[in-house]
Amino acid sequence: MHSQSNNQYSRRNFLKVSGVVSLGFMGLYACASRTVASSGINTSKGYGPLLPDPNGVLNLPKGFSYKVISKQGTQMSDGFFTPGKADGMASFAGSGGKVILVRNHEISPSSLADSPFGQKNELLSKIESNKLYDFGKGELPALGGTTTLIYNPKTQSVETEYLSLAGTIRNCAGGRTPWNSWVTCEEAVDKAGEKLEKDHGFNFEVPASEKIGLAEPIPLKAMGRFNHEAVCVDPRTSIVYETEDRPDGLIYRYLPNQPKELAKGGRLQVLAIKGQKSFDTRNWKLLETAKMPLRTDVEVEWIDIDNVESPEDDLRYRGFDKGAARFARGEGMWFGTNELYFACTNGGFESKGQVFKYVPSPEEGKPGEKNSPGKLQIFAEPNDSDIVKYCDNLTVAPWGDVVLCEDDAHPFVVGITPSGDYYKLAENTGYKSEFAGGVFSPDGNTYFVNIQGPGITLAITGPWRSSI
Repeated sequence: MHSQSNNQYSRRNFLKVSGVVSLGFMGLYACASRTVASSGINTSKGYGPLLPDPNGVLNLPKGFSYKVISKQGTQMSDGFFTPGKADGMASFAGSGGKVILVRNHEISPSSLADSPFGQKNELLSKIESNKLYDFGKGELPALGGTTTLIYNPKTQSVETEYLSLAGTIRNCAGGRTPWNSWVTCEEAVDKAGEKLEKDHGFNFEVPASEKIGLAEPIPLKAMGRFNHEAVCVDPRTSIVYETEDRPDGLIYRYLPNQPKELAKGGRLQVLAIKGQKSFDTRNWKLLETAKMPLRTDVEVEWIDIDNVESPEDDLRYRGFDKGAARFARGEGMWFGTNELYFACTNGGFESKGQVFKYVPSPEEGKPGEKNSPGKLQIFAEPNDSDIVKYCDNLTVAPWGDVVLCEDDAHPFVVGITPSGDYYKLAENTGYKSEFAGGVFSPDGNTYFVNIQGPGITLAITGPWRSSI
């Protein structure tokens, strides 16, 4: 534990050592007990105030409307039932202007009410056991996975819906690849034993396909075994970045041996702040450590880590001991133009959430990055529940703003402009459950989002901006 004077010194030292390049931030330190200022909600930067929904489900700005396009428990095109606990999603361009949506389901083996096979798993016999990653010895099959929806924007309806990955556990978020697949992530570290046949805690790849069928359930073990949340891929390099949903989680980088071939192995690394070994980015009030300032670039380095299948679920501990930075529940992650963003659900001085921005090095993943390292900053940390609370899944809008989902009983969809203004896009008034999986269609005309509790997926249309 550091004294207050030592703590102040370490903050100054952090700025000196970490390669800070932004100026004009020093006013943030005028009050030592609060590291981040907030610009508040600015409706002029968004689409105006949210208007009451006569149906009591979803408040939206003027000119916007929504439609429920999928609901838990309905029979899908392949005969199975739409699973519950819809979570992360991505959209892809389909034929004839249609949209392919790949959607996660955060289901545990015991959650029979959410099962795609019926509430007594009565349809389990309809699936080939080798297409199910973990059959659970026929007694406790893993019920998580993904579904794929083929959506027609002209009719605002789903034409096809099917199970596209089965037998995994708690598929939370994931990430879109530039080669038209979805990497889905298990937020679980269950191990094979009395009831389960396989270890869990892996990523799986699902092609974005209009053809009904289950993807081969191949665990991407070289990407690490841990409590995964999300990934994103830099289209220029095929490098994959990964978040870990733990209060003391890390940020990971996967360098595939072959571009676009994630299953063919690669190197796993962990993010560290240059010159600040084992730095804590969480900025929690009770932590007497250096606080990371808002919107101030710091240089990073990446550290190799071994034994990535981590039977003891200790990657985050070993990485931190090697010098990796610590983050507060890494969640949604998305690649923008030349940068990526990720959310930390309970980071920040008031533990209400942070959004980070990372700009990769021009020599990312190559020896030259040591001389021109990537840069990390806290993009948002408002420390005010009226602005943002418990940010989870996020995406980058066609016009360049970060659009995030709140994980709360009374959640909003919130936009953040590049300059740091906040605005509300939607309010869930119908269900005491989180928003999840928010993503825009490839043409930017539709925003898809889930409300997890009732297991519904909505399509929101209106006068969306078309570009930055």
